[in-house]
Parts: sequence; C-alpha cells; structure tokens
Amino acid sequence: MPEPRITSIYVTPTALIAGHRRLPYACGRGGFRLQKREGDGATPCGRFALREVWYRPDRLAAPQTALPCRPIRRRDGWCDDPDHPAYNRPVAFPFAGRAEHLWRADPLYDLIAVLGHNDTPPVPGLGSAIFAHVARRNFAPTEGCIALRRGDLLWLLARCGPTSAFVIGPRAGANTRPAR
Repeated sequence: MPEPRITSIYVTPTALIAGHRRLPYACGRGGFRLQKREGDGATPCGRFALREVWYRPDRLAAPQTALPCRPIRRRDGWCDDPDHPAYNRPVAFPFAGRAEHLWRADPLYDLIAVLGHNDTPPVPGLGSAIFAHVARRNFAPTEGCIALRRGDLLWLLARCGPTSAFVIGPRAGANTRPAR
C-alpha cells in the first residue's frame, strides 16, 4: 500500500519533519526570518505551497510526484531583480534584468521544487527564488532556500501533491512529532 500524501513539511532550526521521517537539511545563511528581504540570505517563515517541480533531464528522469513537472532548459532562469517586472518569475536568457541561471554546472538545481513565497503577486524586494533543492555535500547554508540530499528530495516529492506545503519557522509543527 502506498504511503499517504504528505500535506505539511515542518522545518525548524533543528529539524525537517516530513511524514514519519526526520531529514537532514540546510537553510539560508541568514537563518529564519519573518520579514524576508531580497539578498538577506534568510529562509522565510510561513506556510508555502509547493507550486511545481523542475528537473535537469540530462541528469535524472522526471521525478515521480503529483505536482506539475517541467524540464530545465539551458536558457532557463529566475528573476531576482526587484526593479524588473518579471521579479520572482521564471525567465529565459538572454535576459535584460538580473536573474539566476537554473541550468548549473553543480548539481544544486538538478531538482528544484518551487515554493509559493512572495508570488501572488510578487512584491519587489520581499524575496525571490525560494526553492527546495539539492544540498551541497556538507549541507552548507543556502541563499534562503531549503536544501536536502537528492535522494531525500526525490522521496519527499513522490509523496507530495497539490495540497502539500512547507511550514517554516522556529515553532513550525511544535506539537507534531514524527511517527515511529
């Protein structure tokens, strides 16, 4: 029998709890912050729906998930320029504003889940490109994203769907303990 869908992924300074598992992860170099700002390196606090999954088709097959998926192409980027109308939206290179390249030499963006932070609509300067993505080997801090081992991220996405969300903050899921 398949495992039930995970609706809430709890992220605190000491734990990421998904269903019955506690997974190692990295967060932003600026820690957790209620008032997220562009470039502060902090992971925003709140409840953020999983919007869609992007993956590198030259490095892995489309992940099993009930979320919308799309392959990353060489020209794909994400606008992090608060002065550009495409702020906190996917873009294609060449691009006139400042943007992050999603097609990277390292494996960090081989698999990304877009979190619904500051996106309905985006407010310039309140943070962009907040993803769950692949962690560095040493779990070094991110620029504000949540990073997990590739295998753990694949496991998690296989159990997520349209109602799944990251709940991030110092007391996220304070009354929730992983099942044994």
